[in-house]
Amino acid sequence: MSVGRNLEAVSPVDYSQRARKAQVREAYRTTVKEIIDVEPTNNAPLIQFDQEEQSKPRIPGNDALVITALLANYEIERVFIDSGSSADILFGEAYDQMQLGVSPSKQWTLRWRSCTSKGHDLAPINIRDLSLRKTCLLKFLVVDIPSAYNVILGRPTLNIFRAIIFTYHMKIKFPVVGGVGEAQADVLQARKCYVEAIKRGKKRILEETSGEENPSKRGKDPMPRRELKEETPITVQPVEELLTVELIPGDPDKTIKIGSKMKEDVREQVINCLQKNKDIFAWTPKTWRG
Repeated sequence: MSVGRNLEAVSPVDYSQRARKAQVREAYRTTVKEIIDVEPTNNAPLIQFDQEEQSKPRIPGNDALVITALLANYEIERVFIDSGSSADILFGEAYDQMQLGVSPSKQWTLRWRSCTSKGHDLAPINIRDLSLRKTCLLKFLVVDIPSAYNVILGRPTLNIFRAIIFTYHMKIKFPVVGGVGEAQADVLQARKCYVEAIKRGKKRILEETSGEENPSKRGKDPMPRRELKEETPITVQPVEELLTVELIPGDPDKTIKIGSKMKEDVREQVINCLQKNKDIFAWTPKTWRG
């Protein structure tokens, strides 16, 4: 896979709600148009994966599809073919090392993971094997965050190239003039990327939990953690001052509290009622009934 040197700046993708609604309307119109006007497929070559294509015994495992590419005349390893990505991504470290001398179109901040995107660039990309190749112009999102990969080619690339991926054979195939082109994945590079991604993840977790990382390098957390404050438990409090009444006169161990704001005659009636029915109170476990 190769990408030409000259890059053209373009505006960033619009992630607003209006843009998403417009994409839904466009998808509906496109679907209706495809039903009415179906493109002929007579000229399209047949793409298939045969068991005989495996020149070497298959290495067991569920590895990612990682290939080597030529990007602006630079041979770039660790190019991840990801059908789950909605964008073609060029990571900032690889972009800076290439020293293309072209600034991306616009800079803005992505809220996910507090990473900074450097913008978009258009570049002609070439996927090839020894004899057949195909060149298309792609839009790369240049993202300045650490990654085990240098480039991620997502669904935009697969759709533009009309490519088919097959992880069992670790290959990607696409129609070209005169046949079918293909690119073979590098299992060793895929496993190295996996190990590096695991190490990066563990390192980040340790830095976040230990707090030893310099806060100025981490950037602003899009979801700041709320500090838990120790609060005094809420208990029920009386709404007025209470009076202590002895149910058995002369016995300070058998008392009860009543409100102090009752009228004098009402308070006397309540005290007399409680003292007459003092036997209903259980003062010790032995006096409990039932």
